[in-house]
Amino acid sequence: MDEQIKQIAERLRGLRDAMELTTEELANECGIDPKEYEQAESGEYDISVSMMQQIARRYGIALDALMFGEEPKMNTYFLTRAGKGVSVERTKAYKYQSLAAGFKNRKADPFIVTVEPNDNPMHYNTHEGQEFNLVVEGRLLLSIGGKELTLNVGDSIYFNSQLPHGMKALDGKTVRFLAIIM
Repeated sequence: MDEQIKQIAERLRGLRDAMELTTEELANECGIDPKEYEQAESGEYDISVSMMQQIARRYGIALDALMFGEEPKMNTYFLTRAGKGVSVERTKAYKYQSLAAGFKNRKADPFIVTVEPNDNPMHYNTHEGQEFNLVVEGRLLLSIGGKELTLNVGDSIYFNSQLPHGMKALDGKTVRFLAIIM
């Protein structure tokens, strides 16, 4: 699996060890399936942003600390130049580029998400809060709570992210969208 995934897994293990929790205790406290958490911590499986966000929120740490290994430092503003945001490629299908990695105590987590076309089944996530997506390139199939929607360039959607949701690139082309997770 990708080196970045292994580094995230190491940070998850380090956090859990520092709190002296078992994998089952951490998973239960964060509302995560213990088997899924153990797979994530192994570094051999994809780690969803929603899982990392649940852990970060539960323990009051920055999502960036888990995703990128760096604590945010800015509290007035944080500028991200085009194409320069800190990024993590969770799988060959999804890449997340953080647009506010250096800003402390954010109320939302904005990302540019790149979804590559593939024939794999759609992967579903759920997480606390709400999410906003704006398609900037390609066509996106978005499933929310069992309803499938096609979003084109310029289309946006705001939804309850506690509902199972997943996405897939259409037309065999890469999709890029702005995602703001709140």
